[in-house]
This record gives sequence, structure tokens and C-alpha cells, in this order.
Amino acid sequence: MISILIPTYNYNVFSLVENLQKQCEIANEVYEIVVLDDASTDKKSLEENSKINLLKQCSFQALERNIGRSKIRNLLAEQANYDWLLFLDADTFPSNPEFIAKYLVTFSNEASVIFGGIKYPENNSEKYSLRHKYGSERESLPLVERLKNPYRSFITMGFAIKKEIFEKIKFNEKLTGYGYEDSVFGYELKKNNIPLTHIDNPVIHLNLEINEVFIKKSELALQNLLNFHNTGAIDKETVKILKTYLKLKKRRLLFVMRIFFNAFKKPMLKNLNSTNPSLFLFDLYRLGYLSSLKTKDA
Repeated sequence: MISILIPTYNYNVFSLVENLQKQCEIANEVYEIVVLDDASTDKKSLEENSKINLLKQCSFQALERNIGRSKIRNLLAEQANYDWLLFLDADTFPSNPEFIAKYLVTFSNEASVIFGGIKYPENNSEKYSLRHKYGSERESLPLVERLKNPYRSFITMGFAIKKEIFEKIKFNEKLTGYGYEDSVFGYELKKNNIPLTHIDNPVIHLNLEINEVFIKKSELALQNLLNFHNTGAIDKETVKILKTYLKLKKRRLLFVMRIFFNAFKKPMLKNLNSTNPSLFLFDLYRLGYLSSLKTKDA
């Protein structure tokens, strides 16, 4: 028995739900698909998503006020009726017609959390070049690579978890803002010694941000990362860039990165907005930005 849970905001998920519903029917599994809309402002997506209620074992509800990324996922879990929860982001899609069946065969008493991985579609557009390259090379890891660092390579874009396990940790509603929620959740799994099973069953991430937006969101995520670390929601071993930042801070070398960042910010941005952005430069840009954030003892 499986509850498929999808939070959405200003995004049409009807085709995703329709595909999942068909797969569940073929698998002959007891299921439900629950979609919650976080007070979308786009009337067209609301209209299209309302058709989900016409599908067997599927429901769609729009919230009257926006409650945020963590709260809506926790609310979905509260509404779920079955023992296994499959969380999927609105802008994902199954990579194969046996996507649901592959998850179902892994459900057992021994398994607690299962992550199938992420893939990215082919992309030839310059305006999405950075997000696509970052996703393809840093997030879309083959199974053998994910197994080397199972908790660090965990992403909440698509994963299954036992309801009883989820109720013990949940998404941290005290942490607001954008970015690194995956790392916080993975850290909680590791801290609580909850086994994380990796399988080869990825979702496809469809909705890419243009370069300018992705860079800005990356900056916001770094602010979030510092907040997470300062509140103890994450440790330095969970995120590589945080570990590097803290080493520089300990050696009182953050000022060097700030000088570098201010001197080379424009040429780095020019590269990051090109057809072939350098992820090495992106790492330097992010480290420089992180080092430039004001903290009490930086």
C-alpha cells in the first residue's frame, strides 16, 4: 500500500498524476495520490490540477494560504492513509514505465527510506546551461557513486519512506527560506541511524531555472545553509562547501575569498551565463559569496 504525495505551487501536475495513476493500476497495488497546492496564484494551473479529482484514487486540494515547503510536505504525510509514502516534487516525472513497480518491490520490513536518483533531460538552451550542467554532473549521480556517500547524495525531489519513520523526523518547519532542505533531511536520517537504501529508479527533473535565476537562488540557498549550521540543523560534513568555508574561517582566511570574489565577480558571472559554464568557477563564486555574508565572527 502506497501514498504518493505531491506538493505543488503554480505548476500543472495533471500529466504526472495521470502517469502515476496508470502505473499503480498496472501494478495492481492499493494506492492513493494526494496533491496539495500551496495557495497558487496561477488560475490556469489550478484549473488543470482540479481535474485530478476525476481520476480514480486521486485527490487535489488547494490551500487558502501559503504555508511553505516543509509544512506542506508534513501536512501531506498527515493526510496519507498508507504505510509507505512516496514524495515527488511537482516538476518531476517518472523515467520509466515501471517506476512505481520498482519502488514497490523494495518495500520491506528492513527498508526505511528509499531514493531512486535523479536524471535531467537533454538540453541545448544557453539560458539553462548552468542549471542543466550542475544538475547533470552534481545531482544526477549513478547508483555506484551515490552508494559511496548515501546520505550526502540524498535528494528529496523523489523518495519513499515508511510513514512511521517519517513521523519521527519530518521536515523541520522551523527552518524557512530556500535551499539545502535535502541536506538537513539527509543529516537527520544519518543522525538517527535510519537506513537509506539507494536504487536505480530516477525521476526526471523537468523545470529548470534560467542561469540568472539559478545563480540568485543559489545565493539564497547559501544564506539558508549558514542559518542551518548556526542552529545546529546540519553539520560541516554534510555539505562540502560548508566544510571548506569553515576551514577558511578557522584559519582566518575568509577575507582572502572576499577580495577574490569582489575582484573576479563580473568575469565569473560572464562565464556562468555562457553556453559552457565552468562548475569549478561556480564553486568559487559560491564560496566567495558565502565568505562575503556578514556573520558575527567572520
